[in-house]
Amino acid sequence: MLRSYLLLIFCVTAWGSNFVFGKMLVAEFSPLFLSVMRLLFIALFLLIWAKGRLTIPKLSRRDWLLVATLGIVGVGINQWSFYKGLVTADPTTSSLILALTPVTTALLAALFLKEALTWRMGLGAVIGTAGVLFVIYTGAELHFDVGILWIVLTMLTFAVSIILVRMLGHRLPPLVTTLFSNLIGFGALLPFVFASLPQVAYSTQLSSWILLFVTAVIMHGIVTLIWNSQLQKVGAAKAAMFSNLEPFIAMLFGFFLLAKPVTLIQLFGALLIIVGVTLTTTSKEPRDHKSASPVSS
Repeated sequence: MLRSYLLLIFCVTAWGSNFVFGKMLVAEFSPLFLSVMRLLFIALFLLIWAKGRLTIPKLSRRDWLLVATLGIVGVGINQWSFYKGLVTADPTTSSLILALTPVTTALLAALFLKEALTWRMGLGAVIGTAGVLFVIYTGAELHFDVGILWIVLTMLTFAVSIILVRMLGHRLPPLVTTLFSNLIGFGALLPFVFASLPQVAYSTQLSSWILLFVTAVIMHGIVTLIWNSQLQKVGAAKAAMFSNLEPFIAMLFGFFLLAKPVTLIQLFGALLIIVGVTLTTTSKEPRDHKSASPVSS
């Protein structure tokens, strides 16, 4: 069990650091171009991984519609808005906003899937939202810059993706859903990249391309596979508690790599968010943790 816990900590560390590395990458690449290249590397990795493992069932029209929506909204828009937001948004603030994904997912499930909304979920949503307000408080006023709004869109599309994965989970193998949605997301963004080619910015430094490749393949591909395998051993509830460490990992990486200070008000907001998410994820109602989604940022 100790090995599983260490692997989960490794996964959370990788995902938490992705906010800081993403901030570094948007300084070298245009967000749209960065998103497309990341999805290209992810798709290539999944195609290699799927060789000999992929069994494609017959998909109905409804299945294709759900997969296409997942690919466009949960992968394409999710990736683009994530990097678009990091152009101006602070990595720590971004990680804390995205930490609200389980709360948002529970609310969407209650609205669209008619799942019961317990008092713990409702209280968790209120406390978590209050935490976000503290996190983005600048000391004089609440500061909603454009980057934060893009990150909120990332969080919303992430929550939508989890709902779609849940709907597809009873019909399609996870690998099929993951591979097809990433290919569709890549294809959906590609025309926009071609249309903006004269203005596309990209790095000529090999180190930047290596960082892009490594973060795509390791953090989205390999780490997700490790997380899902260990999830089956320790259970969703315990794994969810580990995932709550993700914003604090982002804080540490931001402090040491980007010299980003963390205020006491932000720490208090972070604590409220963790409490809110914990209340939601420990509810006895059925739920999916974000690791079930193939589109983690």
